[in-house]
Amino acid sequence: MQNQIIKLFGIQYPIIQGGMIWASGWRLASAVSNAGGLGVIGAGSMYPEVLIEHIKKCKQATKKPFAVNIPMLYPDIDKLMDIIISEDVKIVFTSAGNPKTWTSFLKEKGITVVHVVSSIKFALKAQEAGVDAIVAEGFEAGGHNGRDETTTLVLIPAVKEKINVPLIAAGGIATGKQMLAVMVLGADGVQVGSRFVASEEASSHQSFKDEVVKAKEGSTHLTLKELAPVRLLKNKFYQDVQEAYLQGASIEDLKKVLGRARAKKGMFEGDLDEGELEIGQVSAIIHEIKPAAEIIKELVEDFEKSKSDFKNL
Repeated sequence: MQNQIIKLFGIQYPIIQGGMIWASGWRLASAVSNAGGLGVIGAGSMYPEVLIEHIKKCKQATKKPFAVNIPMLYPDIDKLMDIIISEDVKIVFTSAGNPKTWTSFLKEKGITVVHVVSSIKFALKAQEAGVDAIVAEGFEAGGHNGRDETTTLVLIPAVKEKINVPLIAAGGIATGKQMLAVMVLGADGVQVGSRFVASEEASSHQSFKDEVVKAKEGSTHLTLKELAPVRLLKNKFYQDVQEAYLQGASIEDLKKVLGRARAKKGMFEGDLDEGELEIGQVSAIIHEIKPAAEIIKELVEDFEKSKSDFKNL
């Protein structure tokens, strides 16, 4: 397998692990990288000193390329960027903000920069900012999502038509068949999130992982659009949010219902009632918790078999 994404990152397979909060620590990132994909440390849930620890441990656990994902809404983003430079991180994924803010700074340091978007409009802004690649994430994805609710099947060819830089598809990808489908539509690689939540190495709580593999069609829903759209498993907290809507809740009311550290409570601490359980629609076809290396192997084997079957259609 050889394409632009493999060349850009120096990896074996065009499979990128999502930089998910509370799930993407150094164990998962290094395991994915060692298996031939690109592991990503999710800095969004880490204090600066914690990020330093994860980067150092990831370097000890793998000699292969890995990346750090930085949500640009992070309150101490300057500190995270200083860490990226001091720890000599080679690849950075930015998300949830204006790519112009940090892309030039990172590129001047010789860092490969990728930005996550949910629309053509923001894909063009990212390309204009000078990023090396773009992740286009469809409405199916878990966690914080685009307001336009564009599905991956529609988003990928629409973005591909407008940009010149390599394109990575995200949202609703957990099998090799799905990987092939988005690459036929124009993607150069895939970013996989939910499938890696249900991995042995993910830093999320075991109880949350167990809920992911129990999920069925319709178990998730995109909500809280007035604050920041987020796809969640339906639990007590989700029902509390829906009840607030029925009562005509204002934005301030919704903020009170959300409170603080809700995602940590659910995904990291395992509070399945009061926590925010962020996961994608594709959880409905994830039935088992496996090592990350086995997930990569299955993705590649299914991709190659599906490609062969596709030729015979």
